[in-house]
Amino acid sequence: MKSIDEDIKNGTFQKVYLLYGEETYLKKQYKNKLKQALSKPDDTMNAAFFEGKDINPGEIIDLAETMPFFADRRLIMLENSGAFKSASDELAAYMKEIAETTCFVFVEEEVDKRNKMYKAVKDAGRIVEFPRQTDAILTQWILARLKRENKKITQSVLQLFLTKTGNDMENIDKELEKLFCYAMEREVITAEDVEAVCVTQTTGKIFDMVNAIAEKKQKQALELYYDLLALKEPPMRILFLIARQFQILLQVKELSGHGYDNKFIASKAGIPEFTVRRNQAQARSFSKEQLRQAVADCVQAEEDVKTGNMNDRMSVELLIVKYSAK
Repeated sequence: MKSIDEDIKNGTFQKVYLLYGEETYLKKQYKNKLKQALSKPDDTMNAAFFEGKDINPGEIIDLAETMPFFADRRLIMLENSGAFKSASDELAAYMKEIAETTCFVFVEEEVDKRNKMYKAVKDAGRIVEFPRQTDAILTQWILARLKRENKKITQSVLQLFLTKTGNDMENIDKELEKLFCYAMEREVITAEDVEAVCVTQTTGKIFDMVNAIAEKKQKQALELYYDLLALKEPPMRILFLIARQFQILLQVKELSGHGYDNKFIASKAGIPEFTVRRNQAQARSFSKEQLRQAVADCVQAEEDVKTGNMNDRMSVELLIVKYSAK
């Protein structure tokens, strides 16, 4: 990211940029930064934008070879082209001979680093990955946003906020705007504010459901399940997320037992560091054998659905009933 900022600051641009990764918010920010730096707002003659996999490489190359009209350069921006996941030999070959007056910007969700196009762009320009941000960076970013709005928040309320939003910056941004509007003239954002306006993501509801299961609160666990169904979440996706949560708890329990710190546990379990303690607390409600059996039962439930022995909604419901029974 710093490399793009330096290019923009110095006015020295690469012939091609590839922006990719899970963090949509930052990816969009830097896409717009490059767009504004490489083209004028009303210049439709020298800026072309394409989206989707139905691109014609020959047409793109012809456009790239066309001299810009009363401008220093021509910008060609392609989003989710799929060129970095499947073969695109013609376009990959052209990356070695891009016209001096043309700049390509590719914005992708996923890439294959073995792909010819990826290797060609790596040689010809700049590749920037936008992964999910660390807890420390997210906290710093949120606090900066709060400061700009003259708002304050305690550490415990910030943690509550993050457990609801997850670590997706786009979602965090949206939920922060809701909080700012809700708090209005008040300086301090409270836990009551967060509970009142912030939407718990599906993964958060799954955590709450497993928590209810662990505490043998069967009615609450089933109510959370029905809430997810009402939100049009497919039962098989709910089953996948339940299985994933049990797998996380098993990893957290085993790693904690070996004395590893929270940062290491977070990286191995694939969860944000700020959620490790919550998962450790939840894992204490189960033995390792129970967690292994729960994962196995989730696999069996999926098999029962795929083989037609049980419908998807009932298979998940029975799983919840089994593990939440007193």
